[in-house]
Amino acid sequence: MSLQIKLMQIEPILAALRRHKAGTILIILQIALTLAIVCNALFIIEQRIARISRPSGVIESDLLAVENSWVGANNESMVALNRTDLTALRQLPGVRDATLSNSFPLRVGGRVTGVRIDPSAKKEIAQTAEYFTDDHALATMGAKLLAGRNFRADEVTTSDSKSYVSSPQVIITRELAERLYPDGSALGKPIYLVKDGAPSAVIGIVERLQVPWPGAWTDAFADYVVLVPVQLTDERNVYLLRAQPGQLQAISKTVPQLLFRTNRMRVIPDQRGIRSFAEVRADAYKSDIGIAAFMGVISVILLTVTAAGIVGLTSFWVGQRRKQIGVRRALGATKHDILSYFLTENLLIGAAGVVIGALLAIGLNQWMMSEFEMQRLSLLYVLAGMAVLLLLGQGAVLAPAMRASRVSPVEATRLN
Repeated sequence: MSLQIKLMQIEPILAALRRHKAGTILIILQIALTLAIVCNALFIIEQRIARISRPSGVIESDLLAVENSWVGANNESMVALNRTDLTALRQLPGVRDATLSNSFPLRVGGRVTGVRIDPSAKKEIAQTAEYFTDDHALATMGAKLLAGRNFRADEVTTSDSKSYVSSPQVIITRELAERLYPDGSALGKPIYLVKDGAPSAVIGIVERLQVPWPGAWTDAFADYVVLVPVQLTDERNVYLLRAQPGQLQAISKTVPQLLFRTNRMRVIPDQRGIRSFAEVRADAYKSDIGIAAFMGVISVILLTVTAAGIVGLTSFWVGQRRKQIGVRRALGATKHDILSYFLTENLLIGAAGVVIGALLAIGLNQWMMSEFEMQRLSLLYVLAGMAVLLLLGQGAVLAPAMRASRVSPVEATRLN
């Protein structure tokens, strides 16, 4: 019986909506646009948060990075200069270990190359970041060795980046090992970082190390890293220091003083020259955090404006229909009937809006996929957005609908 009454209400509701086409269409379009934008915005926020939350694979709380550039030094002299610096840094009170590298996780700068297991293959299996470092790298970064062994000191060589070809030994991350040799352990197996070049034997596998770049273009190989036992004699390099617990702030002040006492013919940039890993992470994900915050604000504004639009339109309609409401009350309609009428009317408007909005959301996502390499929007976001917009609409219309249900039959019928 209740369902029959509700179905009987739909025809007069549709007739009323046809008499107010402009307002009805505006609210439907507003709901549709809000759903399309908010679904994609929340999807983008979820992607950014997932990217920001990626583990780097290093001991972040105790790691310090020092960007160093030599002035007037040649390749031969830089070997001795780097060695002197590392000896001094490792002996500094509060320093647990130190290493030299061309890059590190989230540095936003480094070297990427293709990796193969067949040297004659035309296409690499995957892309990977290369960290040129030494036998102190794992201890300094805190990378967990899952299988195999670390580099020995006698395996570490020196080279400038232009002359480097390959190394007999490498250590790789577990993700890369599973990609290259999915049917068995990569330990002891050859990999080729240069097409038709010499093989590099995998002597160790670490649990995780992230590539230096935080952008979306690295999503496919975010944990594909190769450690190479080569200290590059380039003009620019990075010293990584692992502090003793609680000593990070202290050594961040003493390290530059020590380095300049060791040799003043260097440049340590004022900006980003000396950074804790917390600062490295903040710098790397600054744009992601900004975009997520902006999308969140836009979503809140759109939802608020949509709710306000529904409240305003329903209040306007209630004011216009006070006499009709009074007549219905005089003919026996209860407060619940009046309330149900406006809730049903708004539900029909909302349903039309979310259906159109779902199509717009999918279309907008398809466009962003082709233009900005976005991932495909999950239908769960669309379904959840539809439910939220419908609930928001019902909640927004509740107050004016309740005011309509309290209209007195006598008071309404006396209106001119």
